[in-house]
Order: sequence, then C-alpha cells, then structure tokens
Amino acid sequence: MLQKSDIAGAKPEQQADGGGDGGSGRPPAAGLLTRLSFGAVQLALMAVVLALAFAATRYLVNTKPEVPKRPIFPAVYTVETTPAQQGSHQPSIRVYGEIVAARSVDLRSLVSGQVTAVNAKLKSGGVVDKGEVLLEIDRFNFEGALREARANAAETEAKIAEANARIELEKSKLTSLRDQLQLARNDLARIEQLRSRGAATEKQVEDRKLILSQRGQSVEQSEITLTVENARIEQLRANMLRLNWKIEQSMRDLENTRLTAPFRATVRSSTVEIGKLVSANDVVVSMYQGDTLEARFVLTDERFGRLQADKAGVAGRAVEVVWNVGGIDYPYTGVVDRIGAEIASASGGVELFATVDPGDGPLQLRPGAFVEITLPDRTFGSHFRLPETSLYDGNRVYVVVDGALQERTVEVAAYDGDHVLIGSGIEKGAEVLVTRISEIGPGLKVRTEGQAEPSRTSNGSQ
Repeated sequence: MLQKSDIAGAKPEQQADGGGDGGSGRPPAAGLLTRLSFGAVQLALMAVVLALAFAATRYLVNTKPEVPKRPIFPAVYTVETTPAQQGSHQPSIRVYGEIVAARSVDLRSLVSGQVTAVNAKLKSGGVVDKGEVLLEIDRFNFEGALREARANAAETEAKIAEANARIELEKSKLTSLRDQLQLARNDLARIEQLRSRGAATEKQVEDRKLILSQRGQSVEQSEITLTVENARIEQLRANMLRLNWKIEQSMRDLENTRLTAPFRATVRSSTVEIGKLVSANDVVVSMYQGDTLEARFVLTDERFGRLQADKAGVAGRAVEVVWNVGGIDYPYTGVVDRIGAEIASASGGVELFATVDPGDGPLQLRPGAFVEITLPDRTFGSHFRLPETSLYDGNRVYVVVDGALQERTVEVAAYDGDHVLIGSGIEKGAEVLVTRISEIGPGLKVRTEGQAEPSRTSNGSQ
C-alpha cells in the first residue's frame, strides 16, 4: 500500500509514463477508430429520419381530401343611365375676357405756359362732364398777341382806306385828263381844217399836236398810277388776310389756355399742378369714356367658324358679362359689336369685341376687369344632349344592352356646360351610361339603381 509520501516523492518521468496509456493499457489508434464509427452511426440515423419525414409528408399531401372550389361570379356594377333623345339644342359658349374702354384719349396741352388753375376732379378715378374746364394756362402773352394782331389789322385797314382814296382821286384825275385829251384832238382837227383853207399857219398846227401829245402822256401816266394803286391795294388786302388769320390764331390760342373735356369721361391719370410749366403737345390728362365699355375676348377657330356659319352671324349676338368681385357676381348685358382686325395668333383664335351696358348697378364696371362672358352658340338640330360624364376618350360612349355594356363611337358636335351634344353614333332611345367606371369596357355587367341583381349559378353564368 502506497503512502501519501511515496506518491509525492515520485519522479516526474514516472508520472508521465504512467499517464501515457490512460491507466488502461490500450494504444491511441484504437480510440480514434471508435469515435469515427460512432459518427457514422449518427449520420445514418439522421438520413433515415429525414427520409421517413419526407415520405410522411408526401403521403399526407396525396391523401388530403379535395376542398370544393367557390364559384367565381362576375362583378355587376350598379350604374345610372339616361335615354338618348334627339332634339334641337342651342348650347352656350362660356369664355373669359377683359373689359376695355371703347373710347379713350390722352389730352395734350395745345399751348405753352404756366398752369394757373386745375379742376378738383382731375385725379385718378374722377368723373368730369363734357365741356368742363380741366385746367387753365396763363393768358397774358396770348391776350397781348391778340391785341397786337388786331392793331396790325387796323393799321392795314387804314392803309387800304388810304389807297382806296388815292385810287378814287386818280380815277377823277384820269377822267379830267381824258376830257382834256379829247378837247386837244378836237382843237387839232379844227386847226388842220383852217390850215387847209389857208386860214392858219403850220406853226399853229404843230402847237396843237404838241398839246395833244402832252395830254396823251398825262392820261397814260394817270392810268399807270391807277394800276399801281390797284396793285398796292391788292397787296394790302392779302396782308389783311394774313392778319385776320393771325387774329383767329391768337383767339384760338387764347381759348386753348383752357383745356376742356371732349366728352363725359373718367380720369385715368393727370400730370399737372398749379404753377407747373407745360409745353405744347405735353400729355397732361388721360381719360376714357365710362359709358362706352367693351368686353374683349377670344373664340377658338372652331367656335368662331360655327357662329360665322350660322344664319344669325356673329355681330349683333347678345352676350352676358359677369364680373366676380369678392365672391359676388355682378351681371351686365351686351352685344357683339365687331370682329378684331387681326387673328389672335398668341391665343390661337379670333378676337371679338362686345359693347357692354354698364347699367346702374351698385358697382361701376372698370377697364381691366377680368370677366366671364356667355353667348349663345348656333342651334344644333336632331342632336343628342348627354351629360359629359358619359363621354370616354373624347369620342366613345357606352350603352346598356341586356345588362351589359356595348361601346359606341360617336361624333361630338359641341359642349354645353357639363353636357355634350352628339351628332351621330348612337341610336334614339338607347340607355347611355353616365356613371364613371375606371375599368370600363365592352361586356361589363351592370344594373341600374332599383333593378334586381341577376341570379348567379355555380358555374358563374347568369
């Protein structure tokens, strides 16, 4: 029997040798072989378990009882329809436009000077009556020019009177000279008769001829003087015409120192104040006639063509104008007055102008207002009027036949608010679908409100 001291005193080499065989005496290779055999047995068992599980699952799937299938029933939509009825319809065209002034003017100063008075209404939005004085310009220089022109005219008139007096005097003198010339001719004839009988000398005859020649020269001189005086008086009269025009011009300039309103108007803007110097042709007031307003709007080529082809034409067609201010509609009446001078290429249509009656309402219509305009379209005879919700893709509608939808390709003639006018493509009395369905298509099953749902069978037929 070993003592504790013997074990403690053993050598390390002995302890190592004793532990090499594990105390059993078996070699190391035998233990490794045992472990490999145990692992192979485990893998085999796992493979068997998996194979059994797979076989059981397959058996359960193959022996599963068949569950009866639920019959598939087609969807049936509850819809609203309307019967297609033909008739004559006159839709309304609704567009937007702008109010413009039919008559407006920029008043310019016709004379230069200092502004001495300004009308209190001469401010933006002010209303002035026809002939009312808007402003006055200093009259001093123009009154002086008028006095000077009148003085020059009076002086010329005096010269004309003086020339007339000279002419009358010369005419009297010429008459006397002609009488003296005639006496000299008679005296010469007498002396020549006496000379032929020997009762007078040759010298006496020559003296009479000299007197006749002198008096003839006096007559010619007087006639020339009279011609000159007549020419001078014509010059004075021509000058008088210029002076009279100067007087009229001065009077007009004097009148133009007061600028008056050409018609009853609303002031847009003014640039004058008392003491301001203005020059001729300066714009001082801009205004428009408030009782002659127009609505300017554009119709598409298609709409304009329809109206133009109508026997009533375009001009003279009544319109309704609505101005929405603060959520309140203010209606006005009007008449299409004319067609614009040019095609509105920017907006792709034809520009029209309608004269608008401003009326006596609580709100005065103003230029620049954005308004809604409604005017009657041409009359469409034998057309179908359907809600716009019945139209798909712009040219298709669906009719209900035996509880199913059928597609119809239609011709759209015009739109009337939330309705559409159909010219052809559907038959009279057809039940047209008006309910919007996203998955619309031919053959879709539908029923109208209040109609009993069709019976269903297990094979899905109705």
